[in-house]
Amino acid sequence: MAKITRRRFLHNGAKSGLFMGPAQALWSASLARQHHLGGFHADIAIIGGSLGGCSAALAALRRGHRVVLTEETAWVGGQLTSQGVPPDEHSWIETMGANTSYRELRHRIRNYYRRHYPLIPSEHQRSHLNPGKGSVSRLCHEPRVALAVLQEWMAPFLSNGQLIVLTYRRPVSADVDGEKIRAIEVLSLLSGRHQWIEAPVFLDATELGDLLPLAGARYVTGSESRAQTHEMHASEVDRPDNQQAFTMCLAMEHLDGEDHTISPPRRYSFWRRFMPELEPAWPGKLLDWTYTHPRSMEPRLLGFNPSKGTYRGVLNLWNYRRMIAKSNFQAGTFRSDISLINWPQNDYFLGSIINVSRETFEAQIEEAKQLSLSLLHWLQTEAPRHDSGLGYPGLRLRPDIMGTEDGLSMYPYVRESRRIHSIYTITEKDCGLEQRMAMTGQSRQRVRAAVYHDSVGVGSYPIDLHPSTEGDNYIDFESLPFQLPLGALIPEGLQNLIPACKNIGTTHVTNGCYRLHPVEWGIGEVAGSLGAVVKERGESTHSIRNNPQRLASFQSQLAGQGVAMEWPESIY
Repeated sequence: MAKITRRRFLHNGAKSGLFMGPAQALWSASLARQHHLGGFHADIAIIGGSLGGCSAALAALRRGHRVVLTEETAWVGGQLTSQGVPPDEHSWIETMGANTSYRELRHRIRNYYRRHYPLIPSEHQRSHLNPGKGSVSRLCHEPRVALAVLQEWMAPFLSNGQLIVLTYRRPVSADVDGEKIRAIEVLSLLSGRHQWIEAPVFLDATELGDLLPLAGARYVTGSESRAQTHEMHASEVDRPDNQQAFTMCLAMEHLDGEDHTISPPRRYSFWRRFMPELEPAWPGKLLDWTYTHPRSMEPRLLGFNPSKGTYRGVLNLWNYRRMIAKSNFQAGTFRSDISLINWPQNDYFLGSIINVSRETFEAQIEEAKQLSLSLLHWLQTEAPRHDSGLGYPGLRLRPDIMGTEDGLSMYPYVRESRRIHSIYTITEKDCGLEQRMAMTGQSRQRVRAAVYHDSVGVGSYPIDLHPSTEGDNYIDFESLPFQLPLGALIPEGLQNLIPACKNIGTTHVTNGCYRLHPVEWGIGEVAGSLGAVVKERGESTHSIRNNPQRLASFQSQLAGQGVAMEWPESIY
């Protein structure tokens, strides 16, 4: 009989002791009693309150399971709330290409505005209400509204004790027995108290895949080489430290005739002169209206005009991620539109926040905040205006919108996570338009993305990679409407760990189209449903996927709850 090794992993990813001695064994055996001393036991433990984590929790709760959900910040909801970013979605989102539960989320957000905000009659009656009239999405809204909707959705489960939500908690270590996680230790960022969470199933719904090093799971970071993935747009060599930019977002309004100029940020002199060193080359300074167009890689002018919809025929950044359009509401409700700054100019790519010390992590976050505040100060004082002047002093930071003291998002908008070594890895060969055409010999009109026998979801978005820490400029090209294979959610080795966020088995390249809001929600719903089946049947994720009858049963259950698993031919 093979010897089972029990391990404890610490928050920096290093193994502590590896093999347990008698004292450690006694410590581990006492975990079962920890809930009496402030620990927790659940049917399913979800570490990370990301958008995928929330979706996973709701899926498991619907099946009657007890769930513990942790979150590092004050707000659950991830990129939709604590990161402040309205959803990026495909053009069919109102009618197809998303789970029923995701469309329910969007419906609840719209109804929240209808119930609580003084909309003008035409907007109140509009079925596809867009509170911000932002151009990035058909549903641009405030992060607090998404938070309120998620909390309202979870409220009955919180009241009856089926759900426990632990905010301000960060995972710091894991107790692993062979190929199973027994417990996760979390640290309260408010009290400094350590608590253990026990469960038969664990979901990693953290933004950066934080459970993977803690549990000793095999994972990938950065960009793989072309020799590894055979992708047309892969790196020539393996670059594990090559991460996409992250962004510290901020919200602002524009009060013309007033002066709300902030003091020059500490690093303003650096950022106002900064010229990115990227390949292909960036056209000049980062703080400028000219950037590299992601598709053509040519210099392209951006516009900015808080008082008009368009500006000289170019993209008006004010409207791009606008979350409140005051014209949607009765006169006097809002003094101004409210817009989110998540632009090319405040993408931070001078350092990574993955696999670094806590001190380095916090230093990189602070530098990214300095960039975003420097962009705001530049907008207020030096930015070339639409009317040929300089600066918009009426731009006013809105900390209340972001729920923070400094006005910046609670957590960075993360585009790339650690990614599991999965039993199936999604590559550009599966969904990249150009590579699929080359592989199949089919025309643009006839070519399709890969069809998976274990499909558990769908999505659609261009393969969109932002500038990276090792000097890549944008990588942005067409993909095909794709499926989500269950194999990409099953890690090699560990039997009771399920990824529920951007940490599934994609490559650096395909992460660029699987990372957006509707896909992450779908990943979370599948992860929560899979965790529920594992708990109910007492078997591993591997056995469910590898057994045709069990897989078919699982897919049937997903279909019954409204999970979309294939695209209709009509979209082509």
